[in-house]
Amino acid sequence: MHPTRFLREAAEKPSITGFDMRALHKATKVPRYDPWERAEAWRYKGNFSRFNRFRGSLPGLGTATVAFAAYCAYEHFFLKEEHHHAEEGHH
Repeated sequence: MHPTRFLREAAEKPSITGFDMRALHKATKVPRYDPWERAEAWRYKGNFSRFNRFRGSLPGLGTATVAFAAYCAYEHFFLKEEHHHAEEGHH
């Protein structure tokens, strides 16, 4: 192997845009200790969990669905139409 090849690989190439990928990786890593972690934990537990936040978004939907289904069943089985308008002629 040529010794110049190792020198070329070891040297950093200058970026045309000025963007430093190593600095980005350092900035995006999760810190080992987050001093605000305990203060922010309440947002994701208990009453504020994802399930509990969306559970109350439509509060009467379950009751209304059951009531409507019961009314449709009552109307279908017990309220029979006694006279048929389509069979009668106009007076």
